[in-house]
Amino acid sequence: MDVLGVLNLGDVAQTFSKIGTFPVFDLAYYIVSILYLKYEPGSVEVARKSPVASWLCAMLYCFASYILADVLLGGCPLDYFQYNSHILLASTIWYLIFFCPLNLFYKCVAFLPVKLVLVALKEVVRARKIAAGVHHAHHAYHNGFLIMVIIGYVKGSGVALISNFEQLLRGVWSPDTNEILNMSFPTKASLYGAILFTLQEAHLLPVSKSTLICLFTLFMATTKVILTARHSHGSPFVLIESWVCHLLFGSPLGGGEEEHHASPAPAPVAPVSPVKTKEELGEGTRKRKSKKAE
Repeated sequence: MDVLGVLNLGDVAQTFSKIGTFPVFDLAYYIVSILYLKYEPGSVEVARKSPVASWLCAMLYCFASYILADVLLGGCPLDYFQYNSHILLASTIWYLIFFCPLNLFYKCVAFLPVKLVLVALKEVVRARKIAAGVHHAHHAYHNGFLIMVIIGYVKGSGVALISNFEQLLRGVWSPDTNEILNMSFPTKASLYGAILFTLQEAHLLPVSKSTLICLFTLFMATTKVILTARHSHGSPFVLIESWVCHLLFGSPLGGGEEEHHASPAPAPVAPVSPVKTKEELGEGTRKRKSKKAE
């Protein structure tokens, strides 16, 4: 018997898990993904100078999770591009966000109330992709629990894991933005979600898959909406991660996300030399000239 069965959520979760993601949820996923691409420095200039490079970046933002998962499982990285309706929809969104007259489409989808709805809908797709990735890996490697976690993690993280390659397409190289070194909340949540779905797939978690999808989607959508509304890049896992890392690895206890993203301390001020600077000498010369004029 499911843990949440007594709450009569089974039927609701089952109905929710059967709702298709195309076109509504996928549309929101593509809009938010390409919207984040436009937020990247220099992306608008790249779109004007090299639309092909910009389009390739947009496709990576939308389909990188499928490409990377296929590569890891020995499939063709171009396999997902056989779905013409998805490619056409994502390409249309890319064109409207970057080239719509007067930037009208971008202004509409970037309007905060609209954006919050789209962000929530996007998390529905993320949860489904993690669950599907774990199930696919389980089908190929029945006892490969680590493989299940990796594929689910890749499916949920999307372009974040290959962000450096995407940056190269835009002519940017920022190795310090490596997502493995500085994991954002969606990337961390995808990892934890992949672990949960792997445990469920191995029948070690007494919850049905539909219920887990529903609960994980609700958590992700709520958290992302709150973070987006607050314009925050924080994570609700920071406090727990800080204590766990301190106990297991001896890491110093951090002060949270604010400390992680805090600006570097100002450089120490060099001691003032007793010798006068050129500006001071010039100021003294001007004062002497003014006295002579008087």
